[in-house]
Amino acid sequence: MIGGKKDKDHFAAGGTTLLARAVEVQGEIRFGGTLEIEGKVIGNIIAESSGDAQVNVKGEVDGEIRAPKVIINGHVTGDVYCTKHLELASKAVVNGNVHYAVIEMVKGAEVNGSLMHISAEEQKSARVEPIAVAKSSVGAEVKGQ
Repeated sequence: MIGGKKDKDHFAAGGTTLLARAVEVQGEIRFGGTLEIEGKVIGNIIAESSGDAQVNVKGEVDGEIRAPKVIINGHVTGDVYCTKHLELASKAVVNGNVHYAVIEMVKGAEVNGSLMHISAEEQKSARVEPIAVAKSSVGAEVKGQ
């Protein structure tokens, strides 16, 4: 809280946050600006408004990534939801489904899951939804089968 009331746009100011190689984080990360991961994250990564998530060469994420722009050159075990631009560099390994609007995939990148395009209509209405909403939707579909 800033000045006694909640600051709804505290993520909008952004900046760059680096999780170095010697860092391991367990839990959900919500951010604005740029998040660079060179260490390990066990948990979901969510851009609250605008945000760029980067998983560098030695970086590892065990959880979902939800951001408008995502660059992966490390390892991700979990689904990736990208509403603007996704870049999979040569050392990228994604073990999960990839939801994208625009994708750039370099030779050597690996996706062990499905590639699913987000339509222009979905892009306009898409906000990076909290994980709880996504899980309840998936759970409802599974129960109905």
